Amino acid sequence: MAAGPVTGGALIAAFGWRSVFWINVPVVVAALVLVAVFVPESRGSRTRRLDLPGQALLTAALFLFVGVLIEGPRVGWTSPTALIGYVLTAAAVTAFARVELRGPEPLMDLTLFRRPAFTTAVLGAAAVFVALNVSLLLTTLYLQHGRGWTPLAAGTATLPMALGATVCAPWSGALVGRLGPRRPLLLAGGFIAAGGLTLVDLHQDTNPLLLLLAYLLIGIGFGFANAPLTNTAVGGLPPSRAGVAGAITSTARQVGSAVGIALAGALVANVGPTGLARASHAGWLIVTACGLFLLAVARAAQPTTKA
Repeated sequence: MAAGPVTGGALIAAFGWRSVFWINVPVVVAALVLVAVFVPESRGSRTRRLDLPGQALLTAALFLFVGVLIEGPRVGWTSPTALIGYVLTAAAVTAFARVELRGPEPLMDLTLFRRPAFTTAVLGAAAVFVALNVSLLLTTLYLQHGRGWTPLAAGTATLPMALGATVCAPWSGALVGRLGPRRPLLLAGGFIAAGGLTLVDLHQDTNPLLLLLAYLLIGIGFGFANAPLTNTAVGGLPPSRAGVAGAITSTARQVGSAVGIALAGALVANVGPTGLARASHAGWLIVTACGLFLLAVARAAQPTTKA
């Protein structure tokens, strides 16, 4: 998280924007080699069949949902194209739920959502990554296009966010092990909400120190969030179901990332450089709302956890 924005800024400055995609190739190759050499194989007690209909329907539902968010500002939220997108998204979600509830070995165990703590943890995981990605995209657009900063300078400005996450993530894990997930979740929600509120009145010439403070607060909240959310999601479940619960939570994080980028992009679509600060106000309100939602997740979390 610390190296990515700075490295990306340096690559863009030196080689252009396409280089941020090419850099993934050696990273992926190195990861594959390291996994093959060092990661031991593990297998379940029995082999599960692939749920191909469930995979296809989930992919279609996410594709349609994010697509509508991205294209909505361009085609119009009430245009025929958007309305068709809403209908298709609802149909894909409904079909996915029916397939998963009736299948012998579903991709996603929907009965887990009967547990309020699990449901709120999954939604909380999505909210955290919505907040993170809204923050990163709005920051990048505002600093580079609104204030004329270089990509490297804009990437460097996000270092307080990475610092907060790096320091607080292991601290959060220790707190969850000793006190349970509720207090770290309260800290996570409070810091993310505070960071969003700091920038809800963002201007073209806002003091850079205020920007850095907001990024630090959001990073601290992000660091505190992940351990208690995972703990809340899998808490009280037998090992045979805890793995699925953890995987659903991870999926929610990726969905939150996609939704966050789509929302932030929709807010500033067709906005000129001088209007980016004002257009981003709603985005920082979304970040604040995500933080406040984590406070509700904390109420649903178990007050204590057993080692």
